[in-house]
Amino acid sequence: MSAFAFTPKNEEKFSNILKKYPRPQSLMLPSLWLAQEQDGFISTDAMEYIASKIEVAPIEVYRVATFYTMFNLEKIAPYHIEVCKTLSCKLCGQDKILKHIEEQTANSDRFKISRVECMGACGGAPMMALNGVYHENLTTSKVDEILEEIK
Repeated sequence: MSAFAFTPKNEEKFSNILKKYPRPQSLMLPSLWLAQEQDGFISTDAMEYIASKIEVAPIEVYRVATFYTMFNLEKIAPYHIEVCKTLSCKLCGQDKILKHIEEQTANSDRFKISRVECMGACGGAPMMALNGVYHENLTTSKVDEILEEIK
């Protein structure tokens, strides 16, 4: 038996979402989101729990959870910075921005930096997300402003 379970509030959300889909298996992504919102990451126990709820093998949940960079499989720092690493951002100075972020957050356990695939904001390259909030057209001074707000 899994040590993870949805909270009553998330169980209600799950039930409401389930009504919108013809098969429980269709709730893979919504279930993963609920688990991550609940605990801040997706544990092995959460994957097993989701598998039982949506009637798939646990490996199927694992394959999806590990494929998408938006799912965290371990507890992360309070501030998660995702830096887009694809071509538009690269051409517009992503390397300089990433290096600056790493320098500004060095020796702090408050930050996790992830290089991620396209985040769909190519027109605002280079860009990053801080705890899911997009920041586009970055410069080193703009990064400093963003980080200063959370220090």
